[in-house]
Amino acid sequence: MIYLYSVLTVVAFFLSVKLSKKLAISLLNPFLLTLSLLLAILVIFQIPYKDYQQGTSPLSHFLGLAIVALAIPLYEQFPQIRRRWKAISFILLLGTVVSICSGMLLALLFGGTKDIVAALMPKSVTMPLALVIAGEIGGEFALSAVGVMVAGLFGSILGVPILKLARITNPQAIGMSLGIASHALGTARCMELNTKSASYSSLALVICGLLSSFIAPPIFQLAVKWFM
Repeated sequence: MIYLYSVLTVVAFFLSVKLSKKLAISLLNPFLLTLSLLLAILVIFQIPYKDYQQGTSPLSHFLGLAIVALAIPLYEQFPQIRRRWKAISFILLLGTVVSICSGMLLALLFGGTKDIVAALMPKSVTMPLALVIAGEIGGEFALSAVGVMVAGLFGSILGVPILKLARITNPQAIGMSLGIASHALGTARCMELNTKSASYSSLALVICGLLSSFIAPPIFQLAVKWFM
């Protein structure tokens, strides 16, 4: 009976996707609509979050498969990516550093403590890896999860309009930008655009996640030494 929450989640997402496509409004992101709908249901019917979490555990097991599936568009564009690997490597390294430092500076700007700074530094990394990184440098898991979710939502909703305002229309640039800044949600948005953007976003999602696991700890130590 409790696994009906998995069915509820899938139905909510299906309806949100249909509504988002019908209205064609970028702010009505399917993920945001699904989240809002499920939150409303949990509050109205007073469903404990622990029960909901347990009931959606079957869906969690498919998360790894979903990440692996991102390799498909990456494979399709691999020859082109291989020809440009030097430029791509530099962009991804720079983007990783900027993403980490932006989270750190945002926390410092509002007077955040060490644990808050540590929690927000991996905000642009996909959730499972972000929690590992935050844990290694002493960040709060709950706050880190919120940071990742907010970064993903903002990027998936506002990323493409902002890039259009900046007159950036190159699919590779769009893909890497959203992959660097907004992890899996940005990549999901790219899949709605075209295969090329999706492949470059998948590449950015994977490589930036790996780079962040190595770069975030020393940057955090420098931040503690210089600013705290």
